[in-house]
Amino acid sequence: MSTCATASRLLAEPLAGTAATARTWLLIEQPGPWGRDALASSHLDPATGSALAEATAGTGVRVALIRRPGRHADCHEPARHRVVLAHTAPGRSWMRTASLTDVGALLHLDFAALGAGVPDGLGPEYATYDGEPMALVCTNGKRDRCCALLGRPLAAELAAAGGVEVWEVTHIGGHRFAPTLFVLPYGYAYGRATAHAVKDALEAAREGRVATANCRGRSAWDRPGQAAELAVRALTGEDGADALDVTATVAVPVADGSAPRWSVTVAHSDGRAWRVEVEQGAAAPARPESCGKALATPARMDVVALVPLA
Repeated sequence: MSTCATASRLLAEPLAGTAATARTWLLIEQPGPWGRDALASSHLDPATGSALAEATAGTGVRVALIRRPGRHADCHEPARHRVVLAHTAPGRSWMRTASLTDVGALLHLDFAALGAGVPDGLGPEYATYDGEPMALVCTNGKRDRCCALLGRPLAAELAAAGGVEVWEVTHIGGHRFAPTLFVLPYGYAYGRATAHAVKDALEAAREGRVATANCRGRSAWDRPGQAAELAVRALTGEDGADALDVTATVAVPVADGSAPRWSVTVAHSDGRAWRVEVEQGAAAPARPESCGKALATPARMDVVALVPLA
């Protein structure tokens, strides 16, 4: 039986505008097995996981579990948890990291402020992260087998090669684009990744640039904004990570039954700007959005117009 990733690849489904939306990521180290809903089904206390999911809902903060590549010991003894907070808005990106014995302490954070990019309320245990850019490869096989079959070998290959900061991560959306990952500090997501491509993306991030090959978009924006920004990069050749910002996304009125449409304004730090018209299409023919699911025509973001603004 064909996997969802194989079907998507053979049908050349576009990647742009498919990244998970998260202005701020909260990543919690949790070794051991992960279930389908990892926050509630792992060796993280399920009550704490559920409370974190509830506390961050609607704040712009997305919670995910991370672990180092390799064999994952099925152990329950207390341990310290590496925690990473990363805000991904262009020109305002930051990362903080801490080592906690009690993950429940995270419930005292001001998630609304963190989602807005304000880390001022963090305690002294949260140090500024000044390490290498992070590659976070989705390997949650309980969510979709493609993430395990394709993601875990990629994470292991990157770790074995050395010289990169690589972690496995739980669900980040888009199983059919496996192997999938996102790169911090800028929050750009990638699909159909290879070890060589990931190293290129990390090298670009190290230099403050964006590698656009197989890029799904920047998580700071919604799907129309992701597609619009990548379209402007393709037009201009701009690769500076913080050179472009999505300053407005406005739904365009359409006739009943017509596809949703948006007018997106993308601004350059040098003062230039573009209006990008994005329309929601349907990826045809039907294919599984995830292994084991019925055939469907997933939404795609099609750029239908791109106009420079005076």
